Amino acid sequence: MLKQTIKNFVSRLFATPPSGPVRLSRDKHGIDRRLVSRHAIKVCEVLNQHGFDAYIVGGAVRDLIVGLEPKDFDVATNATPNQVRPLFRRARIIGRRFQLVHVVFGQEIIETSTFRAPSSGNQETDEHGRILRDNEFGTHEEDAARRDFTINALYYDPLKEEVIDFHQGVADLKNRVVRMIGDPDTRYREDPVRMLRALRFQAKLGARIDPGTEAPISRLSALIEHVPASRLFDETLKLLTCGHAMDCLRELRRSGLTKSLIPLIDRIFEEDGGEAFVEIALSRTDARVRAGKPVSPSFLFAALLWRLVQKRWAALTAQGVQRNEALIRAADSVIEEQMDKLAIQRRHQADMREIWLMQARFERATVRSIWRMMEQPRFRAAVDFLQLRAEAREVDSVLAQWWMDLSDSNDERRSEMIDTWQAGHAGARRASSGATRKRRRRRNTSAGVGGQSTRAADAPEGGAA
Repeated sequence: MLKQTIKNFVSRLFATPPSGPVRLSRDKHGIDRRLVSRHAIKVCEVLNQHGFDAYIVGGAVRDLIVGLEPKDFDVATNATPNQVRPLFRRARIIGRRFQLVHVVFGQEIIETSTFRAPSSGNQETDEHGRILRDNEFGTHEEDAARRDFTINALYYDPLKEEVIDFHQGVADLKNRVVRMIGDPDTRYREDPVRMLRALRFQAKLGARIDPGTEAPISRLSALIEHVPASRLFDETLKLLTCGHAMDCLRELRRSGLTKSLIPLIDRIFEEDGGEAFVEIALSRTDARVRAGKPVSPSFLFAALLWRLVQKRWAALTAQGVQRNEALIRAADSVIEEQMDKLAIQRRHQADMREIWLMQARFERATVRSIWRMMEQPRFRAAVDFLQLRAEAREVDSVLAQWWMDLSDSNDERRSEMIDTWQAGHAGARRASSGATRKRRRRRNTSAGVGGQSTRAADAPEGGAA
């Protein structure tokens, strides 16, 4: 009996692990189906009704398991794009590198992709190994192998309420480990953006990156420069709006990736108070993200680059350049320098300039300019930026609060505030002018008396001139 027990234990110890995916029921994965997009469920239902397999996949599954609210929902299926599109009233095929279908439900888009085949070595790549075009379809298991990290290779069947896990992604999620599927060096070369994603997941999930996954990042960081500017901008924005922006930024600097994304940030951190200002700005961004409020990319990048604009503004003013002109030139030069690496869209550039240029006007406003400023589209963003500067003790907090109160008021209240402001400034000017005249009269009287006394003393005795 003892011999048989030992034999069974040894056989289990050295047994070949079962092949295929692990299927986890609701009591194991904990996903509440009520939190899943009804439109994503609808896409899966329609595809199933037409004989296809379909699963919610990737980041949405990952976030639902750890208790976060997904920003969007993607579906993976064995139906090809041409088979998916006719099944939905509003659907279009997009993508050059890999075709997929956008199924549109009002404001929500469900991105629906076909299972991908493993790399065959015949894909079109650039000289650094980055895949440029890849439209080879495959099986469910092959698609899981093509995913980047184990925590993203999870498939949720909303009809059976079952999670399908090919690479122990659920275990890595529970242990808070970010682990690459396949050889990290090769996978980063295929798509360098994966380096940014690894850092984002580390910060967002409070996780650690597996040593093998982390090791090549610093060595391959220069590959980021060969990624299209639009993708880089999107991924950088995701990093800075994941709710842990400062952690992400510090990891980017540590890995050397800021040199290819936001090269000016290293110089800003070296400025006196530069890191503190960025931390204040990003902590506000994180608070908005956690509260479910939108974040403006224009405001975010304006805050990141402000200290450098401010330094150049001061330098140009010291050289004798008129104050407003100096700020315009400083803003333009910083944006132009940053654009060499990260292509901030033109509309965001325009908003950033408007936010910056209004800072000079806040401190030297007139009644006419106040009404004109309130008509500007970015007025409220500029006021919020002034509040940020006040928190960093760059400007008077009373001034910043007055502008915030003005921004929050209705037209009647605004008129009252501006009238009060004008009266106060007029009174201050009269008091200043009166004091100046009084001082001048005193100087003249004193001079006259002194002059007479001096002339009398200097004159020859007897009063003759």
